[in-house]
Amino acid sequence: MTQPSVNTSPKTWDEVKTTTCYMCACRCGIRVQLKDGRVTYIDGNPEHPVNKGVICGKGAAGIMQHYSPARLSKPLLRTGERGSGEFREIEWDEALGLATQWLSGVRATDPRKLAFFTGRDQSQGLTGWWATQFGTPNYAAHGGFCSVNMAAAGLYTFGGAFWEFGEPDWKHTKYFLLFGVAEDHGSNPIKKGLGQLKARGAKIVSINPIRTGYSAIADEWIGIRPGTDGLFVGALIHELLGAQKIDGDYVLRYTNSPWLIVENPGGADDGLFARTPQGSALVWDSHSNSPMPALSPDAAPKLMGRFKLPDGRRAVTAFTLIAERFLDAGWAPDRVAERCGVPAGTIRRIAAELARTAFEEEIALDVPWTDHLGRYHEKMVGRPVSMHAMRGISAHANGFQTCRAIHLLQILLGTIDVPGGFRYKAPFPKPAPPGVKPAGKPGQVKPNTPLPGPPLGFVTAPEDLLVDAQGAPQRLDKAYSWDAPLAAHGMMHMVITNAAKKDPYGIDVLFLYMANMSWNSAMNVPDTIRHLTQKEPDGSYTIPRIIYSDAYASEMVHYADLVLPDTTYLERWDCISLLDRPISEADGPADSIRQPVVEPDRDVRPFQTVLLDLGARLGLPGMTRTDGSPRYPGGYADYIVNHERAPGIGPLAGFRGPNGRAQGRGAPNPEQLRHYIDNGCHWFYELPDHMKYFRHVNWAYLDWATFFGFIGKPEPVIHQLYCEPLQKFRLAAQGHGKVVAPAQHRQRIAGHFDPIPFWYPPFEGEMAPEAGFPMHAVTQRPMAMYHAWGSQNAWLRQILGRNWLYMARQTAAKLYIADGDWVSVTSHHGKIKAQARLMDGVNPETVWTWNAIGKRSGTWGLDPGAGEARKGFLLNHLISELLPERGGGYRYSNSDPITGQAAWYDLRVRVERADDQGQLSEPQFATLKPLAGAP
Repeated sequence: MTQPSVNTSPKTWDEVKTTTCYMCACRCGIRVQLKDGRVTYIDGNPEHPVNKGVICGKGAAGIMQHYSPARLSKPLLRTGERGSGEFREIEWDEALGLATQWLSGVRATDPRKLAFFTGRDQSQGLTGWWATQFGTPNYAAHGGFCSVNMAAAGLYTFGGAFWEFGEPDWKHTKYFLLFGVAEDHGSNPIKKGLGQLKARGAKIVSINPIRTGYSAIADEWIGIRPGTDGLFVGALIHELLGAQKIDGDYVLRYTNSPWLIVENPGGADDGLFARTPQGSALVWDSHSNSPMPALSPDAAPKLMGRFKLPDGRRAVTAFTLIAERFLDAGWAPDRVAERCGVPAGTIRRIAAELARTAFEEEIALDVPWTDHLGRYHEKMVGRPVSMHAMRGISAHANGFQTCRAIHLLQILLGTIDVPGGFRYKAPFPKPAPPGVKPAGKPGQVKPNTPLPGPPLGFVTAPEDLLVDAQGAPQRLDKAYSWDAPLAAHGMMHMVITNAAKKDPYGIDVLFLYMANMSWNSAMNVPDTIRHLTQKEPDGSYTIPRIIYSDAYASEMVHYADLVLPDTTYLERWDCISLLDRPISEADGPADSIRQPVVEPDRDVRPFQTVLLDLGARLGLPGMTRTDGSPRYPGGYADYIVNHERAPGIGPLAGFRGPNGRAQGRGAPNPEQLRHYIDNGCHWFYELPDHMKYFRHVNWAYLDWATFFGFIGKPEPVIHQLYCEPLQKFRLAAQGHGKVVAPAQHRQRIAGHFDPIPFWYPPFEGEMAPEAGFPMHAVTQRPMAMYHAWGSQNAWLRQILGRNWLYMARQTAAKLYIADGDWVSVTSHHGKIKAQARLMDGVNPETVWTWNAIGKRSGTWGLDPGAGEARKGFLLNHLISELLPERGGGYRYSNSDPITGQAAWYDLRVRVERADDQGQLSEPQFATLKPLAGAP
């Protein structure tokens, strides 16, 4: 009998194309297999610098993201009330004509009346430039409720940051501290790196209230109480200083620790650096026993001490003040242990292990280099201790100062950009802080006129704030005002609330891109829905017009007036640029593109191309030629190739010049995109060995980075352990300076703008007394999901199709809660019902859930009875957007007072077994009506 022949490996493709993944922030290289023009398989690109072939479940499931039934298919115009789901399909000409009409009226009268805000990873190099050309200061992406504490703390301290701006030296690190890192961001590089550490026997210590993902494989898990990481870090610094276990040479050479600070209590110069008439900071030279410019090659600075300046003023080194603060008994492990939930013995042991690894296991690479003062070094010497932190640190009202404390710990150990330490990723390091200032001051916003600079930047003194003569905010979100002076990413979470309250003013058009602001990206969902549907006495909406662009039928679509449907990431050109959020690795700069591997089968257009089209229709200077014709008629691909931000510098750094051989700087190359495709859709330049470390003070690197356009001039990036810009704000709160703080802001500014890191309790305590709300409540993102758009994916839903409220077994027992019980969770602001799951790996005073799994019934192409809608839930129903009233009735946002970072993770709750054990989460909102054209 003949045996049947079975092909166990049938060929499922007739073409393979490379592109860049969009399923999380990694932006890995992928290979997309196609059969008859349809996507059949996605795997990792082995030649890509980010993932080197590794792919995660999210990336592989990109097929189902592309073919999701939630995809929008045609422009929509609202015909019923907001939230009703009543739309009619329209053609693109009508849609773009309406958008142009609405936007042109705003630009011709008051460009501030446009609020333009975009979601995660959405071509911010383009969108920010578009806002500048339009003339509105009301622009930002989602960083204000995600990572601005991380970015600002790092950029103001050492010209880099955690998150996407740097990474541990995976090859050489021997001791790794991981603060508040969930599994969704940077997951493939981190997983690969952790694998290397495990293989080499390095120790991994995770500081996180929750033991999942990375924390679960750590050698030691420290289940800290949320919001107290700054106390833990300060106690480590206390121990290291007390034992004199710091890298004195690194601190003396590469930081502002020896710089002299004026001590003149009550004076206008108190706490500022003593400087030469030319503005150079001074140190006390031990040879001449007199002050000398800090960057003088002949100076031998004293690290400690108080001195009398030639003009009679008293001065003290920055390091003296730092040491006096952290050697105080209040930072001793025994004093902070109970508050942060970490035993004092554990704190002392961790500090000792850090010191032993840093100073007894020193790494020395046989790579000569020359520093910024011309000093020759035969080797690159490093401390093999590294650290990484993410949203668990950032999303607290004390996150900026906590992150600064972590950087202080790193720098005292000498671990920034050294072998074994934390490494910059290009285009960092930048000056600390970068020199660009935000535009939007009174007189800078004019009809039909671009802003004189970008809407986002870095404030260094009160004079840089976007406020009027009375101190009133000039931006809708109140970023760069006295409410949040260092709001480097804006405050997207406050836009809808402030627009509805007309505080500081009302707007005419709210333009959002892929930002699900009516659901999981709202600080508080019921409040936000009420704001979006709020009407004036004459029946008109308080926010008159809302334009929304998205690829999918998210909850936000139902509250838009005009919907511009975007493509999926497999249907468009994209640019992951060094001008924006690049894919660089520590060994050198890199960028990449997405190419359309398939053509859309719906009447949709890439948002970036639509934005350029709108810019041309509006006559924006950067998007039109002198004759009024579009500057980029070929859409976003045309822009990527031909746009120049400065002579020879464009969105892509690779394959520039007429022959494609120039890198970094060169004339536009018409064949640039073809070169990228031929190279796997990416470009990477590996730095020579002598430029891979000490880049903040490495003369060869600084010279090269200047040519490449990363920095304006080859000057060292001196680490700012003492942050003078913060002191300038404290002086303004005392009434000093050209721009002084209004009376209502003075106490807040004086209390929080300390130039030396410190810890203060989160503001949630003002709203939720600990006795009534004894539990902390936080969210994490699972490895299989990324923001809201991942949990509509058919394959990923099989991994996680709903969420639970997780809590410690011993805590649940005290509350008579069993595994699977439904519980009531109450905050000062609201109440929800969720199903409990009990576990061991969680801080006993903390409950948590997976973020963005809960969906509103009728959205995302899901069945109205889907588990995400009926059993899924959000903690957002419990969070307040505003803090309690102050004197005079004023209410600050529930945010970090320095950066405006949304304080999502400060939430306090009371958990009780629910009387109603029905299998339905609460609150339940009305099922949203299917959109016109929905399958």
